[in-house]
Amino acid sequence: MRRWFALAVIVGLTAAGCTADPVTPVDHSAAPSGALQIPSVAPGGAATAKGAIRDLCVPLTSPGGTPASGTLPPELAQIADQVAAARGHAFTTPPKAEAITNEEMDRRLQESFQAYYPKDLYDRRTVAWRTIGVIPPDADLHEAYRTFLTGQVVGFYDPETGELVYLGSGDLGFSERLTLAHELTHALDDQTFDLTRLDALVNACQDERASAALGLIEGSAQYFSAAAVAENPDLSLSDVIDAIAQAAAGGSPPDGVPPFLYAISIWPYTDGMSYVGTLAGNGGTQAVDAAFERFPVSTEQVIHPDRYPSDRPTAVDIPDLTSALGQDWGDLDAMTIGEEWLRAMLALRLDAGTAADAAAGWDGGVYRAFTDGTDVVVVLRTAWDSEPDAMAFASAVDQWSAAGGSRAVVTRDGSQVTVVFATTGGARDAAAAALAP
Repeated sequence: MRRWFALAVIVGLTAAGCTADPVTPVDHSAAPSGALQIPSVAPGGAATAKGAIRDLCVPLTSPGGTPASGTLPPELAQIADQVAAARGHAFTTPPKAEAITNEEMDRRLQESFQAYYPKDLYDRRTVAWRTIGVIPPDADLHEAYRTFLTGQVVGFYDPETGELVYLGSGDLGFSERLTLAHELTHALDDQTFDLTRLDALVNACQDERASAALGLIEGSAQYFSAAAVAENPDLSLSDVIDAIAQAAAGGSPPDGVPPFLYAISIWPYTDGMSYVGTLAGNGGTQAVDAAFERFPVSTEQVIHPDRYPSDRPTAVDIPDLTSALGQDWGDLDAMTIGEEWLRAMLALRLDAGTAADAAAGWDGGVYRAFTDGTDVVVVLRTAWDSEPDAMAFASAVDQWSAAGGSRAVVTRDGSQVTVVFATTGGARDAAAAALAP
């Protein structure tokens, strides 16, 4: 997720080798009329992948002012008391809460989306992800994120303003109470730990670290909202958590949202809840507090809580290939990728167990995309905990590529795996040759 805005409850509760086979080009003509074209880029590239991320990053400006505070209406004050008891902290001051109409909710979400999801960045990323094959040839990430993030939202808390808004639709049922407990948990965690610290990661385009932190933040809201509303003698915490997990597992992407985008977007709510539950089960709320004081740095640490905080990623680099590709080539996109991104990618074409096993030995990763305005090359490079782990991933991604009807170049060097995707065989082979030792 590019930006943590609105913190909306999206998951609602409703009851190795190198191959020389030809590449099938990405068919941009399959996109509907007026669809996204390959953005133009400046010729040449940064010396390193880290430099490319820095140069291509679009930092955002956040709203200023003092966070709002107010008096909660009685029904929200009761939920806030339950959240405080479950979370083990007290509110410094109640957040400003406002019941709004569906129309006003839509307006605010659209306004936030426009501010926090820069179209230029997502147009470039759309082309990179199409070339890899994690989204369809006609997908548009900017519009898909808009659809996903501005639909089916009951309420949200904005850490930039301290405001909590929710749909004022009369009596609060269980689902509505759970949603409000979720947002009130965000408000309490924000007051206690300053969740705007995530902004620094997002504004530096440290995607993997930001995703990990979001897993903690959303996981806390999921877990402690469940704990807050589980007060009925016939409804235990495990009952509520199981119901949330089943609702998430039974969900499907809204129309216009690619399955890969859906998977990585609901991940903070699902695996994040499991992560926080493990921390709380092993060390109580103090263990969760420690994670907020020192955010997890990879999705690996969230998926495998025993790897937090000691197992830190290995830095991975991809050199500038523009001189080898041609004079018109330049940097298109670059981002750090982690275990969850790779797991979700592999699960598009392989069974879930195989995907999870192949991604589990992750130790670092990045991709870097290049274009000349006509063709696109994406190099994905990963580090692994061991050579067997690297071999397992290389084999899985080779199968994955073949299952998609094309062949990427997959090479392994010890515990590092490099995969080259491209829109044409010639561009692919030129990039692979430039990367060869």
